Amino acid sequence: RENFIHLCNPHLEKMKEDILYHFALGTGTHDFPTLFGDVKFVCVGGSPSRMKAFIAYIAEELGLGSPGCDYPNICAGTDRYAMYKVGPVLSVSHGMGIPSISIMLHELIKLLYHAKCSDITIIRIGTSGGIGLEPGSVVITRQSVDATFKPQLEQVVLGKTVIRSTNLDEQLAKELMQCSKEIGQFNTVIGNTMCTLDFYEGQGRLDGAICLYDEEEKLQYLKNAYESGVRNIEMESSVFAAMCNLSCVKAAVVCVTLLNRLEGDQITSPHDVLVEYQQRPQKLVGYFIKKSLGKV
Repeated sequence: RENFIHLCNPHLEKMKEDILYHFALGTGTHDFPTLFGDVKFVCVGGSPSRMKAFIAYIAEELGLGSPGCDYPNICAGTDRYAMYKVGPVLSVSHGMGIPSISIMLHELIKLLYHAKCSDITIIRIGTSGGIGLEPGSVVITRQSVDATFKPQLEQVVLGKTVIRSTNLDEQLAKELMQCSKEIGQFNTVIGNTMCTLDFYEGQGRLDGAICLYDEEEKLQYLKNAYESGVRNIEMESSVFAAMCNLSCVKAAVVCVTLLNRLEGDQITSPHDVLVEYQQRPQKLVGYFIKKSLGKV
């Protein structure tokens, strides 16, 4: 069962029914193998609207939909997350930050397990702040690091600190990089991604409601991050990598940079430019899925 989802929880086998509360789904009310058994690719991102746009994009790319087609939200019974499906592709929103994506992943991993899915690839697509990169560059994460540049997730479980690995699939990262070269439309690099607990102080910004350090300290911290191999900053990759590792799922993080943090803190690009930037991870992952399915 190496290619199947691995659940690190023996207690689930004793449950007559598993209610995925935040998805408004359950094994007692839904036939998971029928609904999701053919899924091979799962793409997750923060915004529900972005993930709906992604499923419409991939449907057209795979020849499984037409412009203007509507795709129902499978999780319409809740307002926590949104989920869309077309063919072998599942698109799910995860909200913002480690706690939000963690809750979603617990239920997503169980969903894939109950559906008896195999050979799954999960990719997070999103936005980030770049370090030493031009805005619009795409970063494929080698490993997620914490705010001290260590490749680990530190979590407290039953009052004890647990350290989990945050490495991502090296071969998958190389395959995505090759796809970007074949597309040839935007700069793409493989680098470490720093995952922080908040958007302002945790990322060394000077423009939050609270800031007790100066610009020189901020720049030195970001330069230290760059020297350690960090190329972008976001708020979900560490727990994403850790949970996919524990579940034996091949995973990647693909984020576009909206600004170079060495040059400022606020996102000032025009709206239409930002929209185009945000489509770049979607294009790369869409091409990867098409290529994996032999449709390129």
